[in-house]
Amino acid sequence: MTERVFLSGASLVLPDRIVTGRTLVIENGRIVDLAEQTSAPGPSDIRFELPGHLIVPAFVDVHVHGVAGHDTLDSTEALAAIAETLPRYGVAAFCPTSVACSPDELRAFLRGVGDLRASRRAVAARVIGAHIESNFINPDYNGAQPAACLRVPADGRRVPEGAEGDYSAADILDVIEAHRSDVGIITLAPELPGAIDLVRSMSAAGVRVSMGHSGATSEQADEAIAAGACHATHLFNRMPPMTHRAPGLAGAVLASDAVAAEIIADGQHVHPTFVQMAIAAKGKSRVIAISDGTAGSGLAVGSRAKLGGRPITVAEVARLEDGTSAGSVATLDRVFRVLVGSCGVDICDAVHLCATTPARELGLRGHGSIAPGATADLAVLDAGLSVVQTWIGGVLAWCGTSDKPDPSTSS
Repeated sequence: MTERVFLSGASLVLPDRIVTGRTLVIENGRIVDLAEQTSAPGPSDIRFELPGHLIVPAFVDVHVHGVAGHDTLDSTEALAAIAETLPRYGVAAFCPTSVACSPDELRAFLRGVGDLRASRRAVAARVIGAHIESNFINPDYNGAQPAACLRVPADGRRVPEGAEGDYSAADILDVIEAHRSDVGIITLAPELPGAIDLVRSMSAAGVRVSMGHSGATSEQADEAIAAGACHATHLFNRMPPMTHRAPGLAGAVLASDAVAAEIIADGQHVHPTFVQMAIAAKGKSRVIAISDGTAGSGLAVGSRAKLGGRPITVAEVARLEDGTSAGSVATLDRVFRVLVGSCGVDICDAVHLCATTPARELGLRGHGSIAPGATADLAVLDAGLSVVQTWIGGVLAWCGTSDKPDPSTSS
């Protein structure tokens, strides 16, 4: 007899409302019912009583460099450890994200991503595809990205003077082409020479092109959007301030329905007013909440870790040794709490930002919502919106709390 799982007593966060008095029923990895009354349990059925809890679609993080001391560029084993750690934070799917690096490092990273996509442990988060925060960004807006690794798309096989390593823009593109099926997103600066042609070719090849780490004018951004760019990397961060006379990249992104915009809602990177403004301008279906988490995420303040091989220290954000901000130390469950708490976002809308919209934009059909027939990727939250359970494909991938709900197996 097929095992069924009954999650009872919790409020269910549906796309447009929160409902109570329903039991969520899982069978064969999918949600089969949101029942007001359930049938008699079978001998192998499992029931969790979850009064006072919320059940939401599990989170989807499309921009994460690491967690708990593991960096995506360390090794395939580190990637696997990230995938197995993220469910503790309610994440069921993610894009492992790189920083600018050498072709050899990029090749090893993409091979690791491919290996994990081909073979996933049941309790590990799904690997959607790599997010290459690439070599093709503006050095004036590189932030923690290693400037010596940056290249210009139009340079082709020419290696620029003073560059780190003897590789060219074409060498990087050769690696991406060889592993294209495992690339989900590539971030680039559209104002660089040759970038628009690269946007056009990448988009035509099915790669999601994102604009970021860029000083683009609104006109340059509009040209990239017309060429196929449909994503923006951490809106407002590492791009020029938006003014009423020079809207720049941020203004172009806010004005375009064709672009889905990431936003780091960790309470540090973007002021709550600007988070609210982005949602008001673009709507919940065009904003994607991200962690931009690093290997410092989940570690105590003062802890040391690495980002692409460079030392970082955990503070209110991750910081390089010279104090440069180097990404977040948040996880997506914290982002969810900040959205609802500090930013005043409705819980249903916060679910769209953290689950529904990224799932749809990255092509995860049947994910990101609670409905009969949907994949049973779920996060159970307590009254403080902390994660107490994560289900991935109907499997309990993580359960851990001092007030752990007790399952009962019918017999």
